[in-house]
Amino acid sequence: MIDLHCHLLPSIDDGPNDLAISLEMARTFVADGVSIVACTPHIFPGIYPNTGHEIRYRVELLQNALDAHEIPLRLVSGADIHMMPNFVSGLRTGELISLNDTRYVLVEPPHHVAPPRLEHFFRELIDANYVPVLTHPERLSWIKTGYPVIAKLADAGVWLQITAGSLTGDFGSRAKYWAERFLDERLVKILATDAHDMLRRPPILSKGYEAAARKIGAAEAKRLVLTNPTAILFEGK
Repeated sequence: MIDLHCHLLPSIDDGPNDLAISLEMARTFVADGVSIVACTPHIFPGIYPNTGHEIRYRVELLQNALDAHEIPLRLVSGADIHMMPNFVSGLRTGELISLNDTRYVLVEPPHHVAPPRLEHFFRELIDANYVPVLTHPERLSWIKTGYPVIAKLADAGVWLQITAGSLTGDFGSRAKYWAERFLDERLVKILATDAHDMLRRPPILSKGYEAAARKIGAAEAKRLVLTNPTAILFEGK
């Protein structure tokens, strides 16, 4: 399996506090059957002012540490980027970063308030030849009223990523309901852990895959954790 949304880099956002936790998470990923992980720390101006350049450097450092500890996990770069002005220009200058330097980019909307001109924001990204990946829509507090527009975005070419833990009930019954609805309507493209640590939000993808397989079948569930992520990471490479 491949995990395209994970906060694995130490001391860069609200993920692991130190390298020891990152290494423990990496070992857990390997034991769970994950071979490639996209390190996607937050980019959120004023809160997590990370940049694409810094993230690439820190991914290289962590990969070196994994290799030194003989942990067979491959890392690629990315970011969980909060919606902000000048998003496209940020990607072009390298201040923002896509998944493995492809056209695919994780976009995190505000959690508690539906942003204005949501469709316009994603249309700008698509028109600039990027493929936006909307992260964990099932966990948004405004998902009930926002579901129609998010479904419309999915039909327009925005990829949806839901969290493995949502399908297993780790985020409550509400997130589970909406995650399953997205699955039932075949709107989901990626299943990812959005792991942050070993206790509260651990790096376990297999349980989410199994839950998805029970809903939509093993072949379709495999697309979410292997086929589609592979197509993204190795697009044109």
